[in-house]
Amino acid sequence: MESTLENTRPVAADLISSEAEPRLIGGRHLKTGRIVFPCPSGPEGVDYEPFPLARQGTLWSWTVQRFRPGSPPYAGPATFEPYAVGYVELAGQTIVESRLVDVAFDALAIGQRMQLAVLPFKRDADGTTVTTFAFRPVQEAGK
Repeated sequence: MESTLENTRPVAADLISSEAEPRLIGGRHLKTGRIVFPCPSGPEGVDYEPFPLARQGTLWSWTVQRFRPGSPPYAGPATFEPYAVGYVELAGQTIVESRLVDVAFDALAIGQRMQLAVLPFKRDADGTTVTTFAFRPVQEAGK
């Protein structure tokens, strides 16, 4: 799904920045400086300010979802394909749970360098592409 910035939106408000190189938007506690993801909202968010997270981190832990989850809450296609899920540590900030893309399951390794990817999730009836995030291995120069 190709789209332009004018007809895209993140799956949740204030989740992904709209910069040329998007970032996840975490929250930094105003008193303690602790960083969390996502940024809390509502009454819990009063003590937090939006904080742009690093685009790269390291794979802290991971697993492979090999069977179709129950419905609800799963609302995906009936034909299920296994996918990797991991925790990516953004050094000095926080750890983000994320789907892992563009990597063979047997190539995943703790400590592997990962980078943010913004991906299409679905298209709304009005043609707006709804985006979500994942992490993929950092592409080393010359490889």
